Amino acid sequence: MLEVDRLAKSYPAAGGPVRVLDDVSLRVAPGERMAIMGPSGSGKSTLLTILGTLDEPTAGGVRLDGRDPFALSAVERAAFRNQAIGFVFQEHFLLGGLTALDNVVLPALATGAVAPATVERARSLLDRVGLSGRAHALPGELSGGERQRVAVARAVVLGPRLVLADEPTGQLDAANAGIVADLLVGLASEAGGMLVVATHSPAVAERIGRVRQLVAGRLET
Repeated sequence: MLEVDRLAKSYPAAGGPVRVLDDVSLRVAPGERMAIMGPSGSGKSTLLTILGTLDEPTAGGVRLDGRDPFALSAVERAAFRNQAIGFVFQEHFLLGGLTALDNVVLPALATGAVAPATVERARSLLDRVGLSGRAHALPGELSGGERQRVAVARAVVLGPRLVLADEPTGQLDAANAGIVADLLVGLASEAGGMLVVATHSPAVAERIGRVRQLVAGRLET
């Protein structure tokens, strides 16, 4: 269960603090998915950054499966994030010198040596996203849609409890956007995983299912 209670985030500015998120609360149960929609500047990316423990809230709390990641040390939080949370961004952020397969197994390197089972899971995921024949291709040899499919496989390779996707289809055409959205739904929801997607696209939000609107930092019911 993802539990977010009265979350707020402000950033310092010359004219006083700028409030980006204001009293945001939400629940996502195991196996559920949610799309967060809203105009640019509404706080969608900030919300996902905090849910992913990459930034800390100014007020309020986040709990994932009963654990408060912000009560952990920086090292413990990084380990928690690596194991429990998968990320997909608008930019694929693949490493150009690594093959598609190597990019998928990359999260496992944080835990030490990559187990053969992880490599096999990465191969299986590439097959499921339609890239079994492209495992040894470099990112520069892949199309935009293919690169984003590799990014989806990378996000779920360790079986995270929560997958966060920030405008994951923003740079794709409609056909590839639909493919990526469907892959996110299918792969992230396995074994009771949770999915939260920030998107501008009504078509993508419809594929995700449950939709909440974030307007001026407040989440509408």
